[in-house]
Order: sequence, then structure tokens, then C-alpha cells
Amino acid sequence: MNATTVYLLHFDAPYKHAKHYLGYTADLDARLRDHRSGNGARLMAVIMDAGITFRVARLWKGGRDLERKLKNQKNAGARLCPLCAAERATKVED
Repeated sequence: MNATTVYLLHFDAPYKHAKHYLGYTADLDARLRDHRSGNGARLMAVIMDAGITFRVARLWKGGRDLERKLKNQKNAGARLCPLCAAERATKVED
């Protein structure tokens, strides 16, 4: 069995209410290629159609169970995203 990875994608611009995508895969490189080509998750296809770029913000070792646990947390994307945390820290310093 391949080791799986849970990943958090940070959108470089929000799409409506969405600023992140959380998923899991056994092959991160292939999954990111799928996302960039507009295949796979519907949200990622919409993001790509809108011309919004994204970055991998965080990785965890784990699979579907961990992904579900993280998704069930309120506002998980923003709370778990180190890129958002850095943006919040910069705003506080200004």
C-alpha cells in the first residue's frame, strides 16, 4: 500500500468564499498535475477556469480519515494554513 498524503492548497485569490482546498492522495505530484489541468475536484476545475493560481501550503502524512477530521474542523483551511497565518501576522504588525 502506498503512503498517502493530506495536502492543503492555498488560492492566491479567493473564489467567492473559497480560499483553500484540502485533499489527500497517494501521488501528490500526479494529483497536483490533475488540479492544474482542471481535472479531478470540481472546485479546482473552477479555480483554474477563473485563472486563479494556488500553492501547496501544508502537508500531513495520512489519508481519508485525517482529511475528514481536518475538514470537519470549523474554518480549517484558514486556521491550518501557514500562508494565511503569515498574512495575519503582517496585518497585525502594520
